[in-house]
Amino acid sequence: MPESAVGSGAGSGDVLVMVGTTKGAFLFTSGPERGEWQVDGPHFPGEEVYALALDQRGSGPVLWAAPGNAFFGTTLRRSRDLGASWSDKDERPVKFPEDSGLSLKHIWQIAPGPAADPDVMYLGVEPSCLFESRDGGTSWGPVQGFLEHEHRERWTPGNGGLCLHTIVQHPDDREKMLVAFSTGGVYSTEDGGASWRPRNVGVRTEFLPDKYPEFGQCVHKVVNHPSRPERLFLQNHWGLYRSDDWAESWQDIANGVPSDFGFCMAMHPHDPDTVYIVPMESDMFRCCPEAKMRVYRTRDGGASWEPMTEGLPQEDAYETVLRDALTTDTGAPAGVYFGTRSGKLYASADDGDSWMLVQDGLPPVVCVKAGVLA
Repeated sequence: MPESAVGSGAGSGDVLVMVGTTKGAFLFTSGPERGEWQVDGPHFPGEEVYALALDQRGSGPVLWAAPGNAFFGTTLRRSRDLGASWSDKDERPVKFPEDSGLSLKHIWQIAPGPAADPDVMYLGVEPSCLFESRDGGTSWGPVQGFLEHEHRERWTPGNGGLCLHTIVQHPDDREKMLVAFSTGGVYSTEDGGASWRPRNVGVRTEFLPDKYPEFGQCVHKVVNHPSRPERLFLQNHWGLYRSDDWAESWQDIANGVPSDFGFCMAMHPHDPDTVYIVPMESDMFRCCPEAKMRVYRTRDGGASWEPMTEGLPQEDAYETVLRDALTTDTGAPAGVYFGTRSGKLYASADDGDSWMLVQDGLPPVVCVKAGVLA
């Protein structure tokens, strides 16, 4: 078990793992070896924290969190001292325009923008919309082309709500971006957000009469690697896919996995052919197949998958890992982390080859983000 800490106490080269739960956020820190951990928290006790981010583009690291609850709504908070203090909870800069008829329910994703422009940030929210800030997160506004999209009235919520949970930025072209949301699927822009079109060719919808509609897919996560941005990997509500043409088309890569249903997906920080997933048995029984806790890894772009089990329970593991509860850091070898709905946090310091239980007894984990402090 990690030791408790007052403040993160982390410094340059240390690893920070941010864990969002249904009852607050926790910060775990370790040295570069990632063998022993300290924990600080809960931050925002009693509040749901579905989105967290570490932004290191400016002069110092900034932590972002989106705590909230059903009674008082969602806020956006930041810390410039690694969690020792946070911005005022009464600040509510993220709002839909009054004439839109929409109101903010959750912030599902916090995404720092291009490295060359530290003032640009993005949010994915519920009801599905993309928000943008150009002043470092002080003020926010919806991306109008997405807010006013002609398909909006036909988008329907999935089991988790009508949530925009994935933002994929193109590293070489600031005009290009992909978003994914449930249930709508993948949409892209190539003109800086002025217009958006669905990009779901080949992705099936088991729950609709038309199995391959233009939009309406329940996409759970999309990832890519900046060294090969056109190649994308997608975890669907039933289905694992890869695209080699910036989502113009998708191919099934569910080869040798016990189930192609799942929520989470994470990219290796250094290898564009390596991706991690945690399959679930089915949409009706959202637990590890055969009650075995297994992280599956591909090292060949989805041609094959191998189960990572060392240090993970292989019996009676009725665990669920949600869409943002699996992540990697930028270490070498890479650190891989995931949290479960039963409140467990696992970590690997060797690309996923072996695992350790960092913490048990947390509230249900809904978000895990990690980084090496610069």
